[in-house]
Amino acid sequence: MTTPAGTPIDVLLVEDDPGDELMTREAFEDNKIGNTLHVVRDGEEALDFLYRRGAHADVPQPDLILLDLNLPKYDGRQVLEKIKSDPALSHIPVVVLTTSAAEEDILRSYKLHANAYVTKPVDLHQFIAAVRQIDDFFVQVVRLPRQSG
Repeated sequence: MTTPAGTPIDVLLVEDDPGDELMTREAFEDNKIGNTLHVVRDGEEALDFLYRRGAHADVPQPDLILLDLNLPKYDGRQVLEKIKSDPALSHIPVVVLTTSAAEEDILRSYKLHANAYVTKPVDLHQFIAAVRQIDDFFVQVVRLPRQSG
């Protein structure tokens, strides 16, 4: 089963910076698409969410993951590697959304099968526009696989 274009999706934001979280929320709210944005603040909590452990036992499986690289506990690279090496999770698109523009981070993320790599703009309006474009692309343009249950 696939998500028809324009159907609201569940998005998992893995972000430890409260300011970047707020800007991402604002971008989603401004876009008026109605996607559900779930937020976790470190790599360990991201894995708990994805494996529905502890406080995250009843959460839906996300249709899209926005992943920061520089996280406490497990960094984004470790989380990305875990997601893409697990057959139960590997189908979920992962967009690395990070401040790093380092070529080594870009290359490593793609080698770990990230679906896209976006460097966070410093400017508020550019950041919101970038998140809005990611949202538009994954909701309006591409077809995402849906997992039942």
